[in-house]
Amino acid sequence: MPAFIIRALTPADSDWVSQVMISEWSGEMVVAHGEIFYPAILPGFAAFVDAEPVGLLTYNIAGDECEIITLNSWRENLGVGTALISTARRVADQAGCSRLLLVTTNNNLHALQFYKKRGFVISSVRENAISGSRKLKPQIPLLDNDGQPISDEIEMEIWLK
Repeated sequence: MPAFIIRALTPADSDWVSQVMISEWSGEMVVAHGEIFYPAILPGFAAFVDAEPVGLLTYNIAGDECEIITLNSWRENLGVGTALISTARRVADQAGCSRLLLVTTNNNLHALQFYKKRGFVISSVRENAISGSRKLKPQIPLLDNDGQPISDEIEMEIWLK
């Protein structure tokens, strides 16, 4: 299994992050709990095997909360996603945050299982929140690739203190 390295994003990574968002997230913005985020200008981390990117995480710190805004891993079962979350958790601890959180959607069962295995618990479910998100980002589809409705936001958290 090839080893990977994780490094902090720099301003020079902004165009690459924008390209990832367009390719993987249907646009440069992400909407969660009624807020718009632009990952290309957020802090974050990238994982690489040699010079090839294999993962990306962006986050936002507000008050004493650190929210993971995006997480992408392009190599399954290598530990990239887990390592990126661990790195974000360390940053959150160092920043004095009391909570690490993220938002996913009701249809994303793979993500729900992945996050639960890493210690996240469901803290709230916002039914039909995605209809409001679509007003801000119309590119959000009604159905996922398996034909499942995308309707609810599921917030997950880890308490740090």
